Amino acid sequence: MDALGWFYPEGHAGHQERGHPERPERVETIRSAMLQAGWWESYPHLAAVKLPEYVLRRVHSPAYLNLLEITARRGGYLDSDTYVTTASWSLAHLAAGGGLAVARAVWDGKIRRGFALTRPPGHHARHGQGMGFCLLNNIALAADALIQDSGAKKLAIVDLDLHHGNGTQEIFWSRGDVFYLSTHQSPFYPGTGNIDETGSGEGTGCTANFPLPPGSGDQALLTIMDELILPLLARYTPEMILVSYGFDSHWSDPLGHLLCSAEGIYQAASRLVNLADTLCQGRLVVFLEGGYNLDAAAACSLGVTAALLNQPFTDALGKSPYAETQTWQRTLQQAHSIWGL
Repeated sequence: MDALGWFYPEGHAGHQERGHPERPERVETIRSAMLQAGWWESYPHLAAVKLPEYVLRRVHSPAYLNLLEITARRGGYLDSDTYVTTASWSLAHLAAGGGLAVARAVWDGKIRRGFALTRPPGHHARHGQGMGFCLLNNIALAADALIQDSGAKKLAIVDLDLHHGNGTQEIFWSRGDVFYLSTHQSPFYPGTGNIDETGSGEGTGCTANFPLPPGSGDQALLTIMDELILPLLARYTPEMILVSYGFDSHWSDPLGHLLCSAEGIYQAASRLVNLADTLCQGRLVVFLEGGYNLDAAAACSLGVTAALLNQPFTDALGKSPYAETQTWQRTLQQAHSIWGL
């Protein structure tokens, strides 16, 4: 079994808009960093698979899929932030199919862990709406396909992007077979992910949000991981962990203010990897989401990959030059009360 498998979205540069922060360089910088580290060519690259139509239409409404396809034929915007080009329809399917290919390979024991460079990103894409630079919800499609086609019963999605994954939360809000957990800057776009949002119906208690104020930094991220996320995952006992990874939580990101370091992100990812080894035969897959500083793209992605491979990591960018705050401890206290931890 290979220790790692990659997905790279060939042709993804066809999805770009001049001056937009969600640009091809985000992925190419990561690829270059992995080449220099000797990891890119050392592990298999998986081809995208075709998305099952019934899974696609469970995760996204037919009306939205029709709108996305029609808009992409001529290019334009789904909203003020979210562009499409004439290549975006096929590239969105490619990204989602690549994420699914990596997730299936991990599930089936063909590779131990996976890293899918899913672009366009996905975690803001709702059942009936693309938004926040996202077209199809790559991680939700992969999770649902594993449940529908591969016999998975209980999966966990851990969202470590700067922004709350409102689309992923909404898709699994009333389901008990996927536990969605998120750390994110708050108040911030998209305005969801309050600490009292915990699911409904069969999904009651299967959504956990840990909103962090600006300036929270590594101490907050790792404390939330140790005292809340890891215990909740251990309580839920998922068969596999899927991670929405965005490097926009880094202190250098132009859109965010969480002030995490690549070392902190490495430590958080390492904890999830260790838990996956204990809970679910090591099964863990990373899906790329946001992040807009290219130096952070390289540093954070090297850290995440080192964690996936159980290798040491040196953070070339270092700690944030800005002071971290302690106001996040209120979130910690509230979360302990809500979850009984």
